[in-house]
Amino acid sequence: MRTTSQSVGTSESGRYFKAPVFAVAPMIDWTDRHYRFFARQLSRHALLYTEMIVADAILRGDRGRLLGHDTAEHPVGLQLGGNDPVKMAEAARIAEAFGYDEINMNVGCPSDRVQSGTFGACLMQQPELVAECVAAMKAAVKVPVTVKCRIGIDDQDPEVALRALVERVKDAGTDAVWVHARKAWLKGLSPRENREIPPLDYGLVHRLKVENPNLFIGLNGGLQTLAQSLAHLDARLLPSPALGGPEGGNGVPLDGVMLGRAAYHDSGLLTAADGYFAHPLTDAAPASIEPEAFSDRHHRLSLAYWANVRDAMAAYAAAHIDSGGRLIHVTRHMVGLFQGWPGARRFRQILSADATRKGAGPEVIHAAFDAVFEAVTMREAAE
Repeated sequence: MRTTSQSVGTSESGRYFKAPVFAVAPMIDWTDRHYRFFARQLSRHALLYTEMIVADAILRGDRGRLLGHDTAEHPVGLQLGGNDPVKMAEAARIAEAFGYDEINMNVGCPSDRVQSGTFGACLMQQPELVAECVAAMKAAVKVPVTVKCRIGIDDQDPEVALRALVERVKDAGTDAVWVHARKAWLKGLSPRENREIPPLDYGLVHRLKVENPNLFIGLNGGLQTLAQSLAHLDARLLPSPALGGPEGGNGVPLDGVMLGRAAYHDSGLLTAADGYFAHPLTDAAPASIEPEAFSDRHHRLSLAYWANVRDAMAAYAAAHIDSGGRLIHVTRHMVGLFQGWPGARRFRQILSADATRKGAGPEVIHAAFDAVFEAVTMREAAE
């Protein structure tokens, strides 16, 4: 499933996507190729990312399995884990040949596996090494090279640690910095707790933008809805000025927002993203949408639209099964769709139970969507 690299927008270095950008965060075990194909049926303009892939795995492993993806996924970035500039550069070069639109370095993951390899969030303590990796990757590829980081770890002062990292990677030529606005505690908290317990500091990220007006700065962490996310962006760049911020009077808006688990568990909110954000690669304008519509629960798209999504996913699943895969590999990512809709519970039941049965095929996807269609039709008839 190799793809062709496409041209990108501009940033300080003339390389990154034009603000504002809406992205779905890289998430281990979740944002695999099947999820990304599904997400792309819901939003044409969202920037998608792979799960983090370790540089050593790319250098030594099955590159087709690790890096292969469907052409429909663009724009899509590869998140890369590692701490060796030479290996990171070679892995980035290989990934670029597979057609990825961006190489993003993970400087934020706090998992034990990542800590044992001394990369991810651990690298907040080594900004010089991160900068060396960025510089090496920039020299190896033409696509944008970016960093996703925390605001600090353990006993670090975020005001100092974040600025030190950004200063060095900026000097190394990074095209963007995506900031998860929480500390990571590497000892005493699980990865899940590190997503919830350390307090958010959005103000620090906005202050960072004040200090770096020409560097793309994107926000991640704790964003649950499109409405909340839009409040951090420049109102002048949004379809309706009333939607913009920045939130809390922070003064300078940010360049992008990145949602993680909220977009995964309530995937219907992706259907509204295209109404507020241009396409990162083509600059195609936002789609026409009602200003108050922040998810399909609020501006219900036609059942014909959803039938197209159903048919695309059924065809994709059939191809995956024909290549030796299982239906559940695809449908496990779809259960968060139709939150709040009539028939949503039955939709989840069908996808969760029937998709695991031996010989299950794309007819399960049709049955799940039909359960929602029937429930919606019945409710509309009764109203």
